[in-house]
Amino acid sequence: MRGGVLAATGLRAEARVAQRSGYVKALACGGNEKRLVSLIEEAIRGGGIRGLISFGIAGGLRPGLPSGTIVVGTSVVANGTSYVADERWSDRLFESLPRAESGAIAASNAVVARPAEKQDLYMTTGAFAADMESHVVAHLAEQYGLPFAVLRVIADPASQKLPPAAINGLKPDGTPDIAGVLKSLLYHPGQLPDLLRAAAATRRAMQGLFRCHRFLGPGLGFADLR
Repeated sequence: MRGGVLAATGLRAEARVAQRSGYVKALACGGNEKRLVSLIEEAIRGGGIRGLISFGIAGGLRPGLPSGTIVVGTSVVANGTSYVADERWSDRLFESLPRAESGAIAASNAVVARPAEKQDLYMTTGAFAADMESHVVAHLAEQYGLPFAVLRVIADPASQKLPPAAINGLKPDGTPDIAGVLKSLLYHPGQLPDLLRAAAATRRAMQGLFRCHRFLGPGLGFADLR
């Protein structure tokens, strides 16, 4: 395989998992869309990028999908536009990952925290999960003529509420903002039970994500497709 795959993530921990696969360069944007666009374009201009993948954990939208569910994104729905993922790559992901689901991924410019918001987004888009990076990957893949794929693992399911400490506990480089979480808890200690549930769901999702790279091999399933 000449060149490699660029994995776009929100969290530094997700990027570290992606880079365990050969021929993968990963970047973390910390939930900042403009930063993600800049990082991806810089990597593409540097040469050698043959495909883009949105990789990481996500919020569940479809009812009944528990935390830890692997979702292969067949398309990304953003502002009324649907971007179709590369069919061969998506098929390879789905076939390689035990008990994976496949369906649309919804774009979001912020964390979808409340069950009612998740239900509204599901009813509007039919998407299985939502994240803040896949729409950027899809748009830039179309712009630069590159194939793209989406591999996400559900952290908080559709029925779970995320507290403010979980939403705002991230630094711009995608690493945890421990001080910010503690400050949020200090002012709103009642959110602790929801925060603990969110932390447990995130651990399950990250464990599932780690297992994914072991099944997929070099290039996160892309290496021998081109």
